Amino acid sequence: MPAWVDGALRAVFPPACVLCHQPLAGAARERVCDGCARSVRVRPPHCCARCGRVLPRELAPGPCGRCLRHAPPQAATRALYVYDGPVREAILAWKLGGDDAGVRWLLAAAAGRLRDWLAPGDLLLPVPMPLVRMRASGQHHAAGLCKILAAVADCHWDWRLLRRVGAQPRQSALTGLARRQNLRRAFAVDAAYAQSVTLPQRLWLVDDILTTGTTAKYAAKALGILDRPVHVLTLARAGRIE
Repeated sequence: MPAWVDGALRAVFPPACVLCHQPLAGAARERVCDGCARSVRVRPPHCCARCGRVLPRELAPGPCGRCLRHAPPQAATRALYVYDGPVREAILAWKLGGDDAGVRWLLAAAAGRLRDWLAPGDLLLPVPMPLVRMRASGQHHAAGLCKILAAVADCHWDWRLLRRVGAQPRQSALTGLARRQNLRRAFAVDAAYAQSVTLPQRLWLVDDILTTGTTAKYAAKALGILDRPVHVLTLARAGRIE
């Protein structure tokens, strides 16, 4: 684009931060303002490798006490960001308004970590959502994440292997025991499809937010019949840093 056209467009449509949507100062070419850049919280590396909870540095990578007592079905759990501040706003803008610019920036900023975690032969599996909800929103956010992640890390993704059974209420509307009961039988592997494809040695279950871990637990448990290590990867994780 010619420089004068770019300048004219910036004069008419001043660039805005993709996270807070406030105008960027001066002729800045960065897509995120300084305030948001400082406020984005990356999940620390000293975590329990199995469940992803933060540990004292000297105890990482665990396993933590909880995993020693009751290990989750997944082999590992990773989350890129803490679900608060600009990260939360970017995810809500994407899920509620269809604006994925902030989410794409967050994933691009995390490209180095993603390439460290994901191998080219890995398979990404989006946590499936009820069909009625997907029809209503017109989006499958976990599948969208998989598509972007696969491009970043040069791996593959597949939405057909793991499916949703029934139409459960949203997890965000439930707490505690109700969450567990809601998802206990919510996921199943398409056995016929699984037999028709060659599976890699490592699977990644992908979702946008990890809150209590209930969704990841039951989805990973359903994938257990494939006899492959299942890793969980989310864009963000809710809750305080322990």
